Amino acid sequence: MGIFKWIAGFLGFIISGGSPLAALAGYALGSLLEGGVDVQQSSGYWQNQQSSGGYDGYERRQRVDIGQRNSFLFSLLVLASYIIRADGKVMHSEMEFLRSFLRANFGEQAVVEGNEIVNRLFEKQKEMENQRRGSYRDIVMQSCEQMANNMTYEQRLQLLSFLAQLVKADGIVDGSEVQALRDVAMGLRLSASEVDSMLSLKDSSTNLDAAYKVLGVSPDATDDEVRKAYRALALKHHPDRVATLGEDVKRAAEKKFQEINAAKELVFKARGM
Repeated sequence: MGIFKWIAGFLGFIISGGSPLAALAGYALGSLLEGGVDVQQSSGYWQNQQSSGGYDGYERRQRVDIGQRNSFLFSLLVLASYIIRADGKVMHSEMEFLRSFLRANFGEQAVVEGNEIVNRLFEKQKEMENQRRGSYRDIVMQSCEQMANNMTYEQRLQLLSFLAQLVKADGIVDGSEVQALRDVAMGLRLSASEVDSMLSLKDSSTNLDAAYKVLGVSPDATDDEVRKAYRALALKHHPDRVATLGEDVKRAAEKKFQEINAAKELVFKARGM
């Protein structure tokens, strides 16, 4: 199925009148048809099967999970295309990180497919920005609103975690990319403190300031406030909360969960808790 599966499956799940994500998906797909299948026919077929009595409850649930997964993956690529070009250029190191990230979390096939989709989105971004500056940002923000309406809070947090890793990929945290990340977080109805937490995650096992930022508390917080913050964070980021998106997404969430626990251990040790 290839790229067709990433996008057509997504279209069937989330398509709606005037949908900004569906518009970007249609552009990214372009003339890529596999086996002579028409995109509109395929997405319509998917929707018909969803609403028909042709599947039992288990099969219907599986199809909903697949639709959510496709939506999550395509949304990740849309937001990555915006973050990467936030500083006006596409760095080789950032693209290498994205490919490595896709390979590690979703497999080798996803590297080829994801790279093709992101390149098409870059083309669309340049085309739109040449016509009107800020137009691609507008459609990304509209897409974020759609994601917020269709994804759980925990799924949106996992998206933010992936994007924060991308911002730090080349070892240089560029201000324009951080601002783009904050814009995306706001569009996803996530907070500035959650952005700071995810940006600090990588250093949180060795850097006490970063560890406090991960937990979302001040070094002046009481021990009870620290414990409460950790419990709330652990609950929000528990890997089981994104399990329906697939084992690969769950594994990435498990790694993030381990890093959160490392931050907790550093803070607790510093306080003698």
